[in-house]
Amino acid sequence: MLAATAVSQSATDPLAGLVVADVPEPRPRPGWSTVRVMSSSLNMHDLWTLRGVGHPPERLPVVLGCDAAGYDEDGNAVLVHPVIADADAGLGDETLDPDRALLSERHDGAFAEYLSVPARNLIPKPEWLTFDEAACLPVAWGTAYRMLFTQAGIRAGDRVLVQGAGGGVASAAIKLAVAAGAVVYATSRSAEKRARAESWGARRAVPTGERLPERVDVVVETVGEATWSHSLRSLRPGGTVVIAGATSGTNPPADLGRVFYLQQRILGSTGCTRGELVALLKLMDATGLRPVVDRTLPLAEIHKGFQLMIEGRLTGKLVVHPQPRTEGEPS
Repeated sequence: MLAATAVSQSATDPLAGLVVADVPEPRPRPGWSTVRVMSSSLNMHDLWTLRGVGHPPERLPVVLGCDAAGYDEDGNAVLVHPVIADADAGLGDETLDPDRALLSERHDGAFAEYLSVPARNLIPKPEWLTFDEAACLPVAWGTAYRMLFTQAGIRAGDRVLVQGAGGGVASAAIKLAVAAGAVVYATSRSAEKRARAESWGARRAVPTGERLPERVDVVVETVGEATWSHSLRSLRPGGTVVIAGATSGTNPPADLGRVFYLQQRILGSTGCTRGELVALLKLMDATGLRPVVDRTLPLAEIHKGFQLMIEGRLTGKLVVHPQPRTEGEPS
């Protein structure tokens, strides 16, 4: 089968280690299911793997791709929950299992024609959701859902700042927070992305680092060093920063004086549980929310997709099609 595999890592030339070629199909194993992948989507996690961040070189080669939607062995349309873990080991929360692994970390991922995952990780795809839309949800939208509702506990009327509008998690967070009745502010260096954020319901989108009209209750942070000081300055006393990524760096000045004096809370968040992904689908069904798909590419052109991500030219998600599409086949 055709797959996109990380064979080496480089901080300066990550795409040099990405190879699209035939690999063996996954072998059946007890308790696992094989999925015919119709759609997958790019995540920063894939790029970090190619850069050698958080992924030991001894785990190469590995098929990349954390998100997938397709058909199971019985022909049922499914989306894949990408956290492979034991919920019991996490006290009921599989994201807290110390031995958890995101798809493509220890097990071959979704940039392939076929994928093998534990049967528990399959969720029926609703008919109102396309395969392309479904493939955008597990990592980006699941992460945003957990950040907002499980970790930060936002309520209608809360003021929420989303840093870095345009990224997959950020665009999901804007839409989800608006749907929950929050007043949403967003930041971006790009005027085009600020305009898109406002079109999704943000009350105002400002250039990165610019002062907001008011302090906020919650900051959704995935950028890291470049926006961290602005996140803390924008937060009201007793407010919460929830962080699920640090694309611009992981070691900003902590500003502990501000944190303890204003009693600000800083919460980490990683991925989502299977239950949270199901809850996300229910929210989307109730509100009509849909993910933002920037564009689609065949698997053979995945290098182009990664380059767009590196250059920051994506707004929302880029979807990859591992399977050749026939006329009339659903997207």
